[in-house]
Amino acid sequence: MCGIAGLMALESRARDGDPASTAQRMAAAIAHRGPDGDGAWGDAEAGIGFGHRRLAIIDLTPSGAQPMQSADGRYVIAYNGEVYNFLELRHELKALGHTFRGTSDTEVMLAACVQWGPEAAVSRFVGMFAIALFDRGTRTLRLIRDRLGVKPLYWTVMDGTLLFGSELRALMSHPAFRRDVDREAVAAVVRYSYVPAPATIFRGVFKLPAGSVLTVRPGCEPSIASYWRLPEIAAREGLRIAPAEALDRLDALIRDAVRLRMISDVPIGAFLSGGTDSSAVVALMQSVSSRPVRTFTVGFQDEAYDEAKFARNVARHLATNHTEVTLGPKAVLDLVADIANWFDEPFADSSQLPTYLVASTTRRHVTVSLSGDGGDELFGGYPKYAMLESLWRRAGFVPHSLRATLGKLLGALPERVLRAVAAASLETGRAERIGEKARRLGEALAAASPDAAALAVATVGLDPRGIVRGVGAATAPDPAPDLDGHVSDLKLRMQIRDMMTYLPDDILTKVDRCSMAVALEAREPLLDHRLVEFVLSLPADIRRGDGRPKALLRQVLDRYVPRAMTDRPKRGFSVPLGEWLKGPLRGWAGDLLAPEAMKRENLFDAQRVQSLWQRHLSGTENNATGLWNILMVRAWTERWQTGGLQ
Repeated sequence: MCGIAGLMALESRARDGDPASTAQRMAAAIAHRGPDGDGAWGDAEAGIGFGHRRLAIIDLTPSGAQPMQSADGRYVIAYNGEVYNFLELRHELKALGHTFRGTSDTEVMLAACVQWGPEAAVSRFVGMFAIALFDRGTRTLRLIRDRLGVKPLYWTVMDGTLLFGSELRALMSHPAFRRDVDREAVAAVVRYSYVPAPATIFRGVFKLPAGSVLTVRPGCEPSIASYWRLPEIAAREGLRIAPAEALDRLDALIRDAVRLRMISDVPIGAFLSGGTDSSAVVALMQSVSSRPVRTFTVGFQDEAYDEAKFARNVARHLATNHTEVTLGPKAVLDLVADIANWFDEPFADSSQLPTYLVASTTRRHVTVSLSGDGGDELFGGYPKYAMLESLWRRAGFVPHSLRATLGKLLGALPERVLRAVAAASLETGRAERIGEKARRLGEALAAASPDAAALAVATVGLDPRGIVRGVGAATAPDPAPDLDGHVSDLKLRMQIRDMMTYLPDDILTKVDRCSMAVALEAREPLLDHRLVEFVLSLPADIRRGDGRPKALLRQVLDRYVPRAMTDRPKRGFSVPLGEWLKGPLRGWAGDLLAPEAMKRENLFDAQRVQSLWQRHLSGTENNATGLWNILMVRAWTERWQTGGLQ
């Protein structure tokens, strides 16, 4: 696990100076991702430079340092991530005549490129990676991102130079970089809590999509091609398999994914929430380990949000070496001022706070931690999936005009009315955001089609019109607009879209930044692409099981942990944000939302934002999510845009 940065001159006028030194300075901006060493390589004639920061996980010796050249000198690589099946590939390559001076996966990757070519080599890699690979023979640069988007990779072209890096701050450190804020991206943060790929907060700067290769050849513009796409995989003809065999194969695949991710030359542990996903990962870890696995969880002082007791029960049953940390009002106040240092692009999923806390605690004991991320998307765990299917089954036949009217009425109901109705039937944590949920349900009801409804419920914040100056509704692009023509199952279509958007842009971004901020490597076995392909190939009746969320994964977990320990309504990794904003965070938030501060940057309508803030403080509305989204933009601008907005 590391950080990469670099540049390539696309025009002769841009080939000035020493590209290796420039790349090394860019990489220094992300030193937190790799505190164990740095390296640089450059070719002044080709105008290319690679910078690397190392977090040593496999082969801790200098033979594992990057950038690294292939044995024949043709390829140069700088990469972030892990290729977990490198030992198998190494064995195969040795049989073909290759020799190795060290034990790193990087050296194996280079040998694979020499033997099979870059495209064929990548197709053999099982892992998470963001790769910069230069072919000195053809002077071709390839930027490659892993299939599910676990590892980030940003790029842009400015003043005739292509810049790339693991985080935006690496690109920002180059003198040619222009910090022109994209107001549409700000609107997206207000609406979704993140900037959907391929956009970023800056105009003309992009995230490389998951499963893609960006190629730059002499005399050609950069081009992007996909080498692995979820819609195509989901559209394949399903397996013919018996339910019992499917369960056995799933168990074996998860076990192998976990086994590979436990390969490490440094101490390893796991995040454990006590839910289905993390419990399954830890159970399989413990089943292949000869000693107690180190597990870590975060709890809350607020009982309505605290799930530490569930994790504690699972840890006790599996006999892990368990550590807990509690997030309370004082701790959150200490953390919140640093959020803009962890995220160099506005990011507003409030579970970033407990994620950072558990990551920092974990790092004091181990250097690698496995997680259960991806389980909700792959196995259908989000309540919205069942809700939308039920909604469309019951109301889909109603004329669109009538549904649209009903949706508007639902979204316009005063929150005090909704809270009064919900208080009698919902637990505190679920009732707290009832107004937000009603707005989303209203938008879904008013949608013209079930797929449009699915896109509507992806909004978690506020309509940015009237809040962000000079923008429209900030509708995120559909990553698979023709999916309904190839996949008939609505729930599966929702899962695929989430795996292409929400998973890489929110969940995996959060885990990557929070873990790498403390130099902790996070690994996600449930996102092994072989596992994903198998689950998506299963017949719908096997995938859905008894119809309960994550039924298939629960059946595997039942083999290791009594169902009573994990069988409970899904809460998500939520925090009491509404109360925190009225309590310990009130002063911090009030300063950021002060009209004079917002008017300086002219990004938000200060009067509208103040109205949202005052209604929240008075208890008239719970605007916590929308306000948090705005606060994260404000905190970001104060940290990263000190020169003012364009």
